Amino acid sequence: MDDRTRMLDRIESPADLKKLTNTELAGLAAEMREEIIATVSQTGGHLSANLGVVELAIALHTVFDSPTDKILWDVSHQSYPHKLLTGRKDRFASLRQDGGLSGFARREESEHDAFGAGHASTSISAALGLAKARDLRGASESIVTVLGDGALTGGLALEGLNNARDLDTDVIVVLNDNEMSISQNVTGVAVHLAKLRMAPFYQRMESRARSTLEKSPIGKQIAHTAEGLSHGVTRMVGGKTATVFEELGFRYIGPIDGHNLHLLREMFESVKKMHGPVLVHVVTVKGKGYEHAEANSRVFHGISGFAVEDGKIEKADGNASFTRAFSETLLELAEEDPRIVAITAAMPDGTGLWPFAERFPDRFFDVGIAESHAVTFAAGMAAGGFRPVVAIYSTFLQRAYDQIVHDVCLQNLPVVFAIDRAGIVGEDGPTHHGVFDLSYLRHIPAMTIMAPRDTNELRDMITTALRHDGPIAIRYPRGGGPTVYESRIPDTLAIGRAEELRSGGDLCIIAVGPLVYSALAAAEGLESEEYEVGVIDARFIKPLDEETIVEEAKHCGRIVVVEENSTVGGLGSAVTELLAARKINAAVKLLGIPDRFIDHGSTQKLQAAVGLAEDGITAAARELLTVEERIARGE
Repeated sequence: MDDRTRMLDRIESPADLKKLTNTELAGLAAEMREEIIATVSQTGGHLSANLGVVELAIALHTVFDSPTDKILWDVSHQSYPHKLLTGRKDRFASLRQDGGLSGFARREESEHDAFGAGHASTSISAALGLAKARDLRGASESIVTVLGDGALTGGLALEGLNNARDLDTDVIVVLNDNEMSISQNVTGVAVHLAKLRMAPFYQRMESRARSTLEKSPIGKQIAHTAEGLSHGVTRMVGGKTATVFEELGFRYIGPIDGHNLHLLREMFESVKKMHGPVLVHVVTVKGKGYEHAEANSRVFHGISGFAVEDGKIEKADGNASFTRAFSETLLELAEEDPRIVAITAAMPDGTGLWPFAERFPDRFFDVGIAESHAVTFAAGMAAGGFRPVVAIYSTFLQRAYDQIVHDVCLQNLPVVFAIDRAGIVGEDGPTHHGVFDLSYLRHIPAMTIMAPRDTNELRDMITTALRHDGPIAIRYPRGGGPTVYESRIPDTLAIGRAEELRSGGDLCIIAVGPLVYSALAAAEGLESEEYEVGVIDARFIKPLDEETIVEEAKHCGRIVVVEENSTVGGLGSAVTELLAARKINAAVKLLGIPDRFIDHGSTQKLQAAVGLAEDGITAAARELLTVEERIARGE
């Protein structure tokens, strides 16, 4: 197709949609799918979810008047069609790239992004807040939020639903039901939605439903567009068959075919006039329009680049994957110890627990997008005599902070936290960087924290953690490690013992995680300048190896601390606190994530930008090494 004749090129803002016929809008939907597929094949990103909401995004932007009307996208990994329709199509090729469009909704990126998101289940609460703010201002704009059935398993979404009746404000919740979050949904909410989709009541009662609808104030319009129960509204306000949403005070409409543009437009025109909380249940196909994504929407949920022709995906993780090492080591240990159980929050693939689920189905638990519940559930299992391993991404574990404190650490229960995606994660950006876990875990009494420099050390740490009688966390990055995974019997580490990898009398670099290798490279480079630089792999952030660190500080008087965590409250803070408490007079330089949110881009470039690459470590060390020379020169 000649790009100059594309319908998509005529859309500069949502207002342009209102000029198009249903036939033209259908053509636009096809073009948008082509654009999303072509772009994500190059940039990586979330494919399946975005392909599933193309018609829904078009219908919403045709009926509502963004940015006056507010359209929120829960988690917003399905916001690509929204971006294409709101003046960002010319920059769409920069998706998730350095300086380009975010893969998520961001208020600073566009006035059409009413609320930023990157974590699931937040949008109902945010929408209710926007709605009450509107009411207090005396305004009348519509507030619409779109969330998936997976997000509905999150506790915050249920808290928002529960509060809607009391707030009694006009808000529209669009439930995008594709029977998936990232993996198959397995919760009670999923069962309820399945019943709504499949109940014989819907299939038997077309004429009765149409008759009921025609008696309601908006019924004639709805019934006219329903085109039979298989395409549209199957019920409203159901008496004895009321949904859980109606019991919570919502007017429930659905299920509706989420790919029928004509129906969706007519439906939203009617819903727009309703008062009070309304929930519209639309059913979509995840991966719609791309056969490989439809056939395997789970794999194509969040992906790196791929070949459009055959769907072959570029593999981001090599043989040295930390996730793979975690997965295989846990399997080995679970074969020997029947007390080991594995828990995840809707991420069995990303956390590497799927092989465990297949091997030990009775000892594997996917609790849905419910991190808080996952942690307290694990605490209960630990109290019951088991050894739970909770595998959750660093950025998502933030959502369970109180449960870590109150339910695990306060009771000193042996729960192992396997914290994947720690540090800078690259293109997913500030909502997904795992750069706060050392800080929010380090100050909790009873917690032990480790970070491996490579996959072999990770294997040792998993073994150590499962033999430790108390809460313990292991944080490790996404993707490949510096050392190829080796099949060997892992060691049990001495809790709180660092490892000196290189000795030196001029300066000591204390590093943790894979950045230990960058520290070693910097030390070797400084050797050519006739500086003797030591390197210590801290391994344990809590408890610190206090004696080793104090001895090195006394010996060389200069310390550089390197961590892929916020410099506020992390390893560097622990080192400076220790030296202050021991009254050690040493020059200390902290390298880590500065006190600001880091944008999206390639991991390597972002690390370099904050001084965590080899040259940044070298520069920081040289600054300390030459400070006396610079003072003498008056610099």
